[in-house]
Amino acid sequence: MALITTTAAATGTVPETGARTPEAAALIGDARERIDVLDDRIIGLVQERMAVSAVIQEARITSGGRRVNLSREMEVLSRYRDALGKPGTSLAMTLLELCRGRV
Repeated sequence: MALITTTAAATGTVPETGARTPEAAALIGDARERIDVLDDRIIGLVQERMAVSAVIQEARITSGGRRVNLSREMEVLSRYRDALGKPGTSLAMTLLELCRGRV
């Protein structure tokens, strides 16, 4: 513990957060907890999206269609790009890849 205290005193930071004051460290700690909660919700929503996508794919394949609908995927890409900019396209591509299921 002395090493952490010495390091913190030398750098003026709280090691766990990189903050320079206890107040900032507390704020960062609270915000990180909120991010963790949001990440858990996002993961749950992605898993739900994957399940819904599997239902759609199964119905499409059973009816004689293709597993993937490229025009729909383009709509999704556009929606994410419009809402989040260029990184939104990357996020949408990742979601689409996750939701395509196993080949």
